[in-house]
Amino acid sequence: MSHLTLALPAVTDFFSYMTLETLPPPVPGRRLSVAPMMDWTDRHCRVFHRQITRHTWLYTEMVTTGALVYGDVDRHLRYDEVEHPIALQLGGSEPADLAKSAKLGQEWGYDEINLNCGCPSERVQRGAFGACLMNEPQLVADCVKAMRDAVSIDVTVKHRIGIDKNEDYGFVRDFVGTIADAGCRTFIVHARNAILKGLSPKENREIPPLRYEVAYELKREFPELEIIINGGVKTDDEIALHLEHVDGVMLGREAYHNPYMMANWDARFYGADVAPKSRAEILAAMVPYISAQLAEYGPVGLKLNSITRHMLGLTAGLPGARAFRQMLSDPKKLATADPQLLLEAAAQIRNM
Repeated sequence: MSHLTLALPAVTDFFSYMTLETLPPPVPGRRLSVAPMMDWTDRHCRVFHRQITRHTWLYTEMVTTGALVYGDVDRHLRYDEVEHPIALQLGGSEPADLAKSAKLGQEWGYDEINLNCGCPSERVQRGAFGACLMNEPQLVADCVKAMRDAVSIDVTVKHRIGIDKNEDYGFVRDFVGTIADAGCRTFIVHARNAILKGLSPKENREIPPLRYEVAYELKREFPELEIIINGGVKTDDEIALHLEHVDGVMLGREAYHNPYMMANWDARFYGADVAPKSRAEILAAMVPYISAQLAEYGPVGLKLNSITRHMLGLTAGLPGARAFRQMLSDPKKLATADPQLLLEAAAQIRNM
């Protein structure tokens, strides 16, 4: 069996290949989405994911209100038009600052503003955002109302199902009900408790048990709301099972580490009549994107591995995948800043 040979489109063809004019319009609804993940779902990751799935909603890393009100707005909000539909996740608890930040997000063209009420790290506790806000539902409601008054796009909330050892369904039911009264119609439910003391963020993703039935019950009790489930989902069949009970499914680490699992989502879950791209086509599309990004932002510090690091899982499960990852992680090769390294690495793979 021969090694992969990639036919690379000309750079001049790339932007027509990438732009919205040549892609089918996104289908409304958040049936599938990729979770906001710090240090992972940056704009380069999202452009890469968009090559794999057209309709799946993409979320930014969390951006704090302080970073937008007092910091470099362009650096935090810059994105590529191909990323739509795209949501901006905000972290904060001051209604006025959240309103300003949400307005900036709308002005920059984001399709949704999402409030982080789910991150369990102590860092966000001290900053008064994340899962600790579930203990203050009226404050969250005030934040949601302030943002809804400032923007016309959707304002959504991502949260856990409980705090520490409180597994009472009434706790999360009352939280959702209070926020819904403020006008929020979409809730992304990470179906684990957040342990605010004693567990690291990583442990909080693994140790608290998953209780999907809580999200299902929220949908039964609030049928008018859009309920999206998150946490521990790994396969398309699991997605399909959850969609029998809720409106949407959000995947995080599984989508990041095994991104090609998203290749069939448009057809299976959105009814798109479009054949999925091969891994070779995805890599070919990324090469000129990387070239353009390095030409523009390389002088101010962008490195090749800032983009390619998100692509290491594309060949997961294929013969040669380890060699692919090793080549894209080789400091000497990365130091050349040559996007053709992608094609060199891809040549290690059989059955692309």
